[in-house]
Amino acid sequence: MSIDALLRPFTTPKLSLKNRLLMAPMTRQFSPDGVPGANVVDYYRRRAEGDVGLIITEGTTVGHKASSFDSSIPNFYTDEALAGWADVVKAVHAAGGKIAPQLWHVGCARKPGSGPFPDYPSATPSGYALPGKKVGEPLTTTEIDEIVKAFGEAGRNAKMLGFDALEIHGAHGYMIDDFLWEGLNTRDDKYGGSRAKRSQFAVEIVQAIREHVGEDFPIIFRFSQWKQQNYDARLATTPDELMEVLAPISDAGVDIFHCSQRRFWEPEFDGSELNLAGWTRKLLNKPTITVGSVSLNEEFITTFMGGEAGSADIGELLQRLEADEFDLVAVGRALIANPDWLKQVQQGDVSALKTYDKSLLAALA
Repeated sequence: MSIDALLRPFTTPKLSLKNRLLMAPMTRQFSPDGVPGANVVDYYRRRAEGDVGLIITEGTTVGHKASSFDSSIPNFYTDEALAGWADVVKAVHAAGGKIAPQLWHVGCARKPGSGPFPDYPSATPSGYALPGKKVGEPLTTTEIDEIVKAFGEAGRNAKMLGFDALEIHGAHGYMIDDFLWEGLNTRDDKYGGSRAKRSQFAVEIVQAIREHVGEDFPIIFRFSQWKQQNYDARLATTPDELMEVLAPISDAGVDIFHCSQRRFWEPEFDGSELNLAGWTRKLLNKPTITVGSVSLNEEFITTFMGGEAGSADIGELLQRLEADEFDLVAVGRALIANPDWLKQVQQGDVSALKTYDKSLLAALA
């Protein structure tokens, strides 16, 4: 089996990578008081040494008091944390890699009383943690402006620290996705009422970041149909509806879309074998990243809850990549178990890959 499609360089006017493999962002919670230390530096350096084309970091929270649900999640705004991230960037670059921070606000996933600012109320577009489950008050427009500003400043920090790109976390039922999802966004102002209006919050975040980083810095936007609150939830049930959601975000200045599925091989809409990344590329004519159980034969929830996941044949993935259904491939849990995943696959013995299981989350390795 040839993996040439995965080894091809990726080149755009804003971003050039030595291959098509990305490290997917995965929350690890090994940064006391939000500050990444030497163990975090080494964790990312090892993946760069494994020839990952672009590392997307774990979610790192923006400068808003409700953005995090745990003080061990790294932040992207204090001086101490930014110094730690500068060390990460230096180590990854020294190993020949490239890296992008994932900018994150957890939204309704934060329970009141948690995180580094426990006395601060959690933030949701309409006050819901689940459809129909009211837990607080809707964000005011002033509060929305504060969060948008925090994302913009995080973008400034990413460029200042020498990152090669950045990713906005707009998926999985966190803050930006809370606005995108009709189930949690019942607003009747400019941020709600239609798919395009529910995208307005994301649009303003992209615009704020673009204002700080300039036109030449690559911005990636991650989105998903499924939510951690509801795996069957969907932003769009047809390609036209997906276009309504994504077109305003694309026009605001996104360069690459990271399309999160639980299983990359599943068709997104009836009548076509294209997956979510394939449809997004077709609709927007922009590069896309596919992700979802790559090199695994179990979906996310099974492995996260403690089940094991064995390595799977990646032939279908390579065929789709060769056919330009999508442009880049993000690998997550398999890279936790195997920092040199690509080198092992390149040697042709996929069976030698270590099996991922939940116990690996107990340490950074």
